[in-house]
Amino acid sequence: MELLKVLVCFSLFAQLKSACGLGAGSMSSIIKSFFAFLIPGGIIFFAAIGFLRPQGLPEWVQGPVQAFPYIVLGFGLVFGWYVSSSRLILSLIVLAVTDRAIVLFPLTDPDPSSAGRIVFAATTFLLPLNLLALSLIKEEAISTWRGILRLPLVLIQPFLVLWLSLPEQANFALPLQQPLLPILRTDWSALPQPALLAFSGALLLIGVRFILEKSPLDSGALWALIASFTAFQALPSGWSPTNFLSAAGLILFLTLVQASHQRSYRDDLTGVPGKLAYEEAVASLGKKYVLAVVGIDQLKQYGNQHGKPVSEQLLRLVAPKIMAASGSGKVFRLAGEEFTILFPKKTATETVATLEAIRKTVEQATIYLRGRDRVWEGARSSRTRSGDEALAVTVSIGLAETGDSGLSLGLATKAAYRALYEAKGEGGNQVKRGTATPEVRKPSHAATGRIVAYSEFGN
Repeated sequence: MELLKVLVCFSLFAQLKSACGLGAGSMSSIIKSFFAFLIPGGIIFFAAIGFLRPQGLPEWVQGPVQAFPYIVLGFGLVFGWYVSSSRLILSLIVLAVTDRAIVLFPLTDPDPSSAGRIVFAATTFLLPLNLLALSLIKEEAISTWRGILRLPLVLIQPFLVLWLSLPEQANFALPLQQPLLPILRTDWSALPQPALLAFSGALLLIGVRFILEKSPLDSGALWALIASFTAFQALPSGWSPTNFLSAAGLILFLTLVQASHQRSYRDDLTGVPGKLAYEEAVASLGKKYVLAVVGIDQLKQYGNQHGKPVSEQLLRLVAPKIMAASGSGKVFRLAGEEFTILFPKKTATETVATLEAIRKTVEQATIYLRGRDRVWEGARSSRTRSGDEALAVTVSIGLAETGDSGLSLGLATKAAYRALYEAKGEGGNQVKRGTATPEVRKPSHAATGRIVAYSEFGN
């Protein structure tokens, strides 16, 4: 279990370090990064440690626990098909085949050339490599030509393992049980060194990807690897590998649900809450609020000069800065180049300081263009190169207040956009307040309470 502890600590340390660097030591950033890594994969893993170990549950619960693998496999395959996720379907197949291989070929014979030892060495080596490869592939339906092509690549592996377990193939199978790096001690683990190196490499690569992208799918792949490693490592102690491989499948299933929810409620480019989240927030706003629209002054200019990838990277860089400085405001990206911020139960006077903080935060950012299309934030001057081009990035902000005037959402939005365009027209990099007059409806004749002649309807 020592490798497991080291790998978990490494992932947490790297994540916390990344959060501290990007958020300038912000405690909220550290907490968000920690929970993004822990939920739901970590919760499921530690629950499995507590309840699925031998004698972890009372005897009367052991029966239903036996149905756990079938429930995970069935629901996972159906959901994977429904959301067109070949990644989940193939990952569950890999876990199920691995489990059957371990159960059907137990480690009863200590001879390295025995079928049980060879199957164990091969499956423990292939599983992390499969989960790593499936975490990197582009997500699409299993019914597409790519999905159909991937399925045989997974299904052929059990036959390859069976072929390796034949006595005449010992020369090919034994290297999977021999140390590749003799200087590394592996006597603490039940896994051969090639399998340990495969797990370590997969955890490292997926961990780096998670740190960079904060994807729930990568977090799920990390915890699925940890649960799978536990299934193999604890096998000599009498722990059921089926339970922990099923826990790994459940982690992959729930993180896909989480990712699907995020895709529905968050903008794919920036990670900011999107249109559905905005509509839900608007439904509970009330009459008093401030609506602000934030636009990057130079976005169209840089997009025209350097191309769309540069403008998209600028949006990705600026979005977290706006969210971090927005205080009680709720940031959304509905479409296009602007961000919308809602301040429930606030007045324009109360929000100006926050909007000025957003403007200053973006203005103070040091952003460079390296090459033709790589945008990065230069936190340290030592990282800059002679060919890097500094990009001046500022934002203009227009806001409108509803207050007690009865201003509708549509009029507030128009007023905020009008103020934004005025701010840009005046040179940008400023906060400007817009005004709008609420619509006054003319009372109908029926509302006057008097009888009217037919001829008056035309007036």
